[in-house]
Amino acid sequence: MSRIANNPVGVPEKVEVTLSGQELSVKGAKGQLKLAFHEWVEVSQEENVIKVRPTQAGKKANTLAGTYRSIIDNMVTGVDEGFEKGLELQGVGYRAQMKGSTLSLTLGFSHPVEYLVPEGVQIETPSQTQIVVRGIDKQQVGQVAAEIRAFRPPEPYKGKGVRYANENVKRKEAKKK
Repeated sequence: MSRIANNPVGVPEKVEVTLSGQELSVKGAKGQLKLAFHEWVEVSQEENVIKVRPTQAGKKANTLAGTYRSIIDNMVTGVDEGFEKGLELQGVGYRAQMKGSTLSLTLGFSHPVEYLVPEGVQIETPSQTQIVVRGIDKQQVGQVAAEIRAFRPPEPYKGKGVRYANENVKRKEAKKK
């Protein structure tokens, strides 16, 4: 059984945490995030430490406490440092380009794929085959990267497609005559 909820969350000096009822607000240099937590979870703040405890006995309450502890830790890290995911395009003619708030992808289809960047996420294209997704919300950054990757996931025979940076794609051997 996981005991992650027992570990307190350290708050850096630059981050301001406000606790009011069942809502937690975290404000830092990169932005502000809010979280409304479940009634089975009790969150307390003591100086530069946030503690999460279940209010009831049972597996569900312990699970929720661990989950909310991890979410709060990610919120504190996000507003302090931010999160980043890298994507690579592999394939002949595969390109990415930012046009305002839209990511335009050429992925071997008969038409370009246009992806509207959601609020709270920044996307950069340092080169035509690289995409960098940045933001303060870890879940949102991961979701945007997964949606972009889903347009053309890497295929196992030639390895063409959109993959995460440093993702290892297991290659298959082609059919023999």
